[in-house]
This record gives sequence, structure tokens and C-alpha cells, in this order.
Amino acid sequence: MTLQGLHIDWVPSNNFGERRRGQVPELVVIHYTAMESAKSAIDRLCSEEHEVSAHYLADNSGRLVGLVDEGMRAWHAGSGMWGGLEDVNSRSIGIEIANPGEEPFPAKQMLVIEQLLRSVIKRWRIRPERVIAHSDCALGRKHDPGPRFDWRRLAVQGLSVWPGRDRSREVNHDRFVEAAVRFGYQPADHYAGSDYFADLLAAVRLRFRPWGSGPLDERDMSVILDISKRYPYSA
Repeated sequence: MTLQGLHIDWVPSNNFGERRRGQVPELVVIHYTAMESAKSAIDRLCSEEHEVSAHYLADNSGRLVGLVDEGMRAWHAGSGMWGGLEDVNSRSIGIEIANPGEEPFPAKQMLVIEQLLRSVIKRWRIRPERVIAHSDCALGRKHDPGPRFDWRRLAVQGLSVWPGRDRSREVNHDRFVEAAVRFGYQPADHYAGSDYFADLLAAVRLRFRPWGSGPLDERDMSVILDISKRYPYSA
């Protein structure tokens, strides 16, 4: 099947339902499969026993597999939350990328992901800042698409966002949290883990500066203050 010039091999999954309360996609959530092969991932995403799915999967050869129609609710984000939205599945398109988690993403794979994002963003009028990582909407639980995924490359093409060069001279935990929540991250009162701030800082770093380590620093502050100022979440 060809969709707006993009070839898709369909392997339908039965793991989906209706989008609740008439919701339509306003987010794109990007995942990695963390499995040994694309075939293994497709088998799991189509297995009724595992009750997971996504709308698309991109393998490392550049093949794009369609699993669930975009109009339906795929089961890819679990109990994720973004911008105060708790039912992420009803408001998103889920894209799985065949990658075990530590490897680079091949050029052919990135190209097909970019083509797919252009198509989805245009079709559903999704803003670039609403193309997010699974790790963004699942604090402390998920880490995909991981530190090797090139978010900056997407942002240059208007397919996601990237922080500017502004530099903060402060290190303020409360202000960091406030800015992160303004951008869309889960607030503390909806967090079920054991260390909210540590998981929030890890998620921001994984997305925007995966080389970062140690306590909150000025560079972390610069990233979140800039990105939240330019792209605050608004319903």
C-alpha cells in the first residue's frame, strides 16, 4: 500500500480499539522495540496474548510496516501522560523502531521515519513539539527510543523540537520542575514512582542531552527553560 508516496507493508494487529470520547491524534510517540529482530517485534505487536501494538514499525532496512489504522487506538503508551493528558493512546500515533536500544539508527531507517512523520504531521496537523519520546510520557518506566536517537536531526526538519543556545546561570530544582511540566512532562501529583525529581531529570536528559550526568546543573536548566518558553503545552 502507498500512502502519500510512502510504501507501507501491512501486517494487521488485532490489538486496538476505538479512540475514546471522539479523540483524534495530537501526539506522536516514538519507541524502540528492544528486541532481537523486527520480526520478533511484529510478532509481539500482533500477539493477542501480549496486548500491545503500535500504528507503525520501521525496521533497520528502511521497510515500513503498518499494524493499526491511524484512526484507531493502538496500545503503545500504557499509562503514559503528557501535557496533562492521561489517555495518551487515544490522542496519539505510535511508531516503533526496530532497535535493541543501544545501537545507532541506520540512515535508511531514519529516512523512512522522517517520511512517515511528515505524512502524519500533515495529515493530523500535529505540532512539532508534540512529537515525543516514550520516555517523555512514561517517567521512570520507559527509556525509548534511547540515547542514540537523533532528535536534533528531526528538529532541523521541523519534525520535532530542540533547545536553543540560551544559557542559564541558575540551578533551581523548583523552577526546573515548573518548566518541565509547562513543556508537557508529568507533574509530581500524577507520579507513582519513588523519586520524581530523579526520573524527571533523567527523562529530560535522555531527550535533550543524553551525555549529561550528576546533579542538576546550569546546562539542564538552560535546556528546560528554553524549550518550555518556546513550546509550552497548551490544549
